[in-house]
Amino acid sequence: MTEDRFDPLEWHALPDEEMERRARAFRTEAARRRTVRHFSDRPVPRSIIEDCILAAGSAPSGAHRQPWRFVAVSDPQTKRRIRIAAEGEEEEFYEHRAPADWLEALAPLGTDAAKPFLEVAPWLIVVFAESYGESDSGERVKNYYVQESVGIATGMLIAAAHSAGLATLTHTPSPMRFLGTLLGRPDRERAFLILVLGHPAEGAVVPSLVRKRLEDIATFI
Repeated sequence: MTEDRFDPLEWHALPDEEMERRARAFRTEAARRRTVRHFSDRPVPRSIIEDCILAAGSAPSGAHRQPWRFVAVSDPQTKRRIRIAAEGEEEEFYEHRAPADWLEALAPLGTDAAKPFLEVAPWLIVVFAESYGESDSGERVKNYYVQESVGIATGMLIAAAHSAGLATLTHTPSPMRFLGTLLGRPDRERAFLILVLGHPAEGAVVPSLVRKRLEDIATFI
């Protein structure tokens, strides 16, 4: 029988005033985050992307299975292939698959089937969710709460990129099976989304949006 191993928790208690200051500062910075669709081709060092991915990899996960895989793409030819395949799915979506109410909801955002940012931005991080892992002996190991775990990790990845000074865009062409084939991923992995990262283009604009108020999103009992 294997003994469970535990480490002492590294924790530094802070006074309420400092916690309030940090919470307010993070809230203010997070409120500045906007989804960007107009990117510059200005390079971003790989080291920054690595740190953002490592931050995402510190997310909690079901049974600590860590059921995520981040494929960071900067190769222009691969980005080109992703764009061509994604735009093919998007054309089908906008022309045939999307219901009228969905297209109506998207209209104020100015989106369409053209996705030039998939080529222009210096980095694409394709996030995959692992339905199961493999032991050292090659046996299948079940993963738990996969979608929830990968969703949390992706949120942390977005926050890390924003904190580093990068703009991001979440892109979810439907279906996304082509990403696993194009990037040579095993069958146990399913594409979760594409995160586009880089610097905003000069003169980039974003939709005029109003976020919900605290009383609209939270209940205190």
